[in-house]
Amino acid sequence: MIIKHADDKTRRLALLADLKKSALLDTRQKEWLDDELNRVRRGIEGERDAAYHIDGYLKDSPNNAVIHDLRLEVAGEVAQIDHLFFNRLLHFVLIETKCFNGNLAINEYGEFSVTYANGRVYGIPSPIEQSKRHERVLSKLVDELGISGRLGVKPTFHHLVLLHPKAIIQRPDKKAFDSSNVIKADALPAWHGKWADSVANFADTFSNLLSIRSSDTIKEWAEQLVKRHRPGNPLSLPDFMAPKPAVLVAQEPPPRAAITPSSAPSPGPADGPDERLKKRLICVTCGDKIPYNVGLFCWNNERRFGGFQYCREHQQGL
Repeated sequence: MIIKHADDKTRRLALLADLKKSALLDTRQKEWLDDELNRVRRGIEGERDAAYHIDGYLKDSPNNAVIHDLRLEVAGEVAQIDHLFFNRLLHFVLIETKCFNGNLAINEYGEFSVTYANGRVYGIPSPIEQSKRHERVLSKLVDELGISGRLGVKPTFHHLVLLHPKAIIQRPDKKAFDSSNVIKADALPAWHGKWADSVANFADTFSNLLSIRSSDTIKEWAEQLVKRHRPGNPLSLPDFMAPKPAVLVAQEPPPRAAITPSSAPSPGPADGPDERLKKRLICVTCGDKIPYNVGLFCWNNERRFGGFQYCREHQQGL
């Protein structure tokens, strides 16, 4: 049974695409935008492909609760779990999805690398170790929610890495490093059958009877986990993506022509906003600080806003 689908990532993609249009970016910012766009797009593709195979296999199973795209914040730690399912025996399977434009290799030390079409090889962090770090956060929440088998039997946690069905995987000898939990997404049913058998053989029947819960109970617990989902801010950006100070400093206004006392205007209110506020992330109407993406919208519409920045409320009517 599917408890949660993946969050919508279109707002994140739209922000990154809009930022790429800006003429105010330096080289580092442009390179980061290109990398981030590729990362988000590959992530969406990988998670979508994996979800297709996971849902196709488990959506009608009353014995398994499936959660996609679960972000948890527990005791100051954060875990972004691509996919998660657990069964009535409280065996939790955390799934990391990876979508590479190259061939994956795993050596005898459990180190991962990707070889691309141009022949370049890049080392990548171990998705297995990444998933184990997520386990630490999830297990704290499971304890907090009181999720356990009958008579207090503790849940167990397992890790799986899913790759695109067309991926090429170079593996080490199993005796040196067991990579059997790194598979192509379409091999999930076969893997699950072998894994279920190995789990059943590891625990005796009496222990299983002590742990087993009803379908309604695991559904309720899965819904409790989803309530603790804390999606990331799709508009967040690293600090170095803020406009450079040199860009933010307004040009000094040209000197005004000298006027005689007889022609000088009588004192009165200023003709408009303070010129020093140009290119600053401050609303010239209310003085509040505004996010970078709101300021960027004003900069890209200089004819409308006169080079000044306005919060969303005070953009209305301009």
